[in-house]
Amino acid sequence: MFRLISVYFLVLILVACNSQSKDEKEIEKISLDLKVTRFDKEFAQVTAANLAQLKGEYPYLFPERFTDSMWIAKANDTIQQELNIEVEKAFPDFSSEEDGIYDLFQHAKYYFPSFKVPQVITITSDVDYRNKVLLTPDFLFISLDTYLGSEHPFYMGIQTYLKKNFEKDQILPDIANEIAEVYVPQPDSKTFLAHMLYYGKILYLKDRLLSNVADHNKIGYSVEELDWAIANEEEVWRYFVEREVIFNTDSDLYSRFLYPAPFSKFYLELDAESPARLGQFIGWQMIRQYMDKNEVSIQEMLAANAETIFNKANYKPKK
Repeated sequence: MFRLISVYFLVLILVACNSQSKDEKEIEKISLDLKVTRFDKEFAQVTAANLAQLKGEYPYLFPERFTDSMWIAKANDTIQQELNIEVEKAFPDFSSEEDGIYDLFQHAKYYFPSFKVPQVITITSDVDYRNKVLLTPDFLFISLDTYLGSEHPFYMGIQTYLKKNFEKDQILPDIANEIAEVYVPQPDSKTFLAHMLYYGKILYLKDRLLSNVADHNKIGYSVEELDWAIANEEEVWRYFVEREVIFNTDSDLYSRFLYPAPFSKFYLELDAESPARLGQFIGWQMIRQYMDKNEVSIQEMLAANAETIFNKANYKPKK
């Protein structure tokens, strides 16, 4: 019996791999008109003489409430000039990132045919790490000064759990997150489960959108944090079940297990060892199992409510 079950699961894995391989071949055929503009470099060269021309080309980056003299003062500010220098050091060439963005947009177009390829514009933002990437219907803005490396002096004073993802390899996951948020409906109830699965859907879309990105980067963990989550998946789920938090509507659970933080808050001695956002991790694994066990499209998964996914996933943590 065990041998038959093993063969069955092996067949499922092979079928899934073949399906994904077929998808990737189709995705490679998708042609896109991608335009990437290094506005950060252009602004670094702005002067009183060419400011009007730059404003004419990028009016959406120059709010009218700011005068020309204010823009020139900003360009000449020593902090802004230091930002320009450090961004140029880190990103003298953007071709590798551009290739990754092109691949990501191909995947987005494949899974969501209505996806409109935005113009990509790189900027500096005075290290506005709450808006590292911003997607609008027409533009994708990337704040390059938030990807200079977690140990960069510019980030002194920023909490470690935030700046650990100020790395180049987080650009694509951050873009994918912005795209996923467009297509993933908001939670259908206030339960912890509904919110877990909301983030699980976003992370699952990252699985599909990011063909060459490691799992730890998709969720913004270090390798060690992901290893901890995998090794303790069963214990985390048991905690959620035994403490009856799955269908709980206490919003405090969001900050404890879903939002960025130094660690998850079980209120146990092991807290400091745990990575944050373990509720997202569990939601991700639940969506993966739901998709593995049910013949549904991505669109059907996105539309499914939390209760349906919970029942049909029959989630079993890995031991």
